[in-house]
Amino acid sequence: MIETDIIIVGAGPCGLFTVFEAGLLKLRCHLIDALPIPGGQCAEIYPKKPIYDIPGYPSILAGELIDRLMEQIEPFKPGFTLGERAEAIEKDGRDFILTSSEGTKLKAPVICIAGGLGCFEPRKPPLANISNFEGDKGVDYIVRDPEKYRGKKLVIAGGGDSALDWTIILSEICEELTLVHRRSSFRGALDSVEKVVALAEAGKIRLITDAEVHGLAGIDVLTGVQIHHKTDGVIDLDVDNFLPLFGLSPKLGPIADWGLNLHKNAIEVNTLDYSTNVDGIYAVGDINTYPGKLKLILCGFHEGTLMVQSAFKRIYPDQKLSFKYTTVNGVQGF
Repeated sequence: MIETDIIIVGAGPCGLFTVFEAGLLKLRCHLIDALPIPGGQCAEIYPKKPIYDIPGYPSILAGELIDRLMEQIEPFKPGFTLGERAEAIEKDGRDFILTSSEGTKLKAPVICIAGGLGCFEPRKPPLANISNFEGDKGVDYIVRDPEKYRGKKLVIAGGGDSALDWTIILSEICEELTLVHRRSSFRGALDSVEKVVALAEAGKIRLITDAEVHGLAGIDVLTGVQIHHKTDGVIDLDVDNFLPLFGLSPKLGPIADWGLNLHKNAIEVNTLDYSTNVDGIYAVGDINTYPGKLKLILCGFHEGTLMVQSAFKRIYPDQKLSFKYTTVNGVQGF
């Protein structure tokens, strides 16, 4: 059994930064994540996507942000259990014992859930043969490396922020890029919509609205898509890759059975310290909810910072916690 001060469920950016803030208080952390690498969605889904609202970085790639966070927490020597899902918890006195999907047991007086959207899977379009082209055969649901599409003919389907963002980014990489959306209006940010429309007007991409991809062609690999337009009928395109971006279907998974107060698939918390209704369990990042909640990485950083202050008091109730700036104490590892 692995014993620590704080078990962090989820090794995304908020979970990683919580390790740093805990380390400043000399609290040890062990992270568990179902993904095989640290970083959560930033590492697994969009490592090459730029992020613009991290303080001190006018622009930073999601994967690079994870690298920086891993470097930042290195002095505190956190433990990792990766590729295993947090399944069940039980009480052992003042401690929790968490058991993973592989039977690994972790023990700590505090659990911090930083699971992002929870367990998630892409929403797939209802195309009968789409599974035939998954993997390296032409159909992707996430972009891990934009260079994969360099010089290729790509069709993106979707009307949200992800579809718009990747259309803008990949328009500079693909030989041909077509964006297909079933409506004439988009759900994404207005600025992104304007950029996509400008790209279409400049002839850099093909924009097909009021249409849907209805069929895929190919034998061993994808070679074409069939698009049904509301007024123009059938449009056949030769393609190398098809990227349906209809969002993720988030699920809390086993965490939903831990006795936590939930609201719309998120964990309700007290904004005093981001504690849940179960004493000793906290939740930070996208997985929690409260009035005024914003799902931003920097907000999760703030939540983790306050959470560890409360965790220290729970772990060491007889010790006085003195807040000190890092400019005074520096960063002292274990």
